[in-house]
Amino acid sequence: MNNRAVGTQYEEKAAGYLAKNGYHILEKNFRCKIGEIDLIARNEGYLCFIEVKYRSGTSKGFPAEAITSNKIRRITRTAEFYMLLHKLPQDTPCRFDAVVMLENEVSLIKNAFGGM
Repeated sequence: MNNRAVGTQYEEKAAGYLAKNGYHILEKNFRCKIGEIDLIARNEGYLCFIEVKYRSGTSKGFPAEAITSNKIRRITRTAEFYMLLHKLPQDTPCRFDAVVMLENEVSLIKNAFGGM
């Protein structure tokens, strides 16, 4: 299975996990020229932009370590474009969350990084 197929499989698992934890999934794999956001959802009055990271082991580091400053910048800019595209007000409460998966363990990090 190629990396994209593996990523899609774990993004689906993350979406299911989030739905069970009160998130309403709006979009999966939002893409534009600027970048990609794995999942976009509503939760607790926030518009949430969610990064999903999976690792089968720690030989390449922990999943959360893959969310680099460059990745954060790209996600933030993509989120801004999403809001512009959908004509959402600039004062819409937003949050950047992460779902990290290590082997069979799933963790949700709310407000994983700052953004807009």
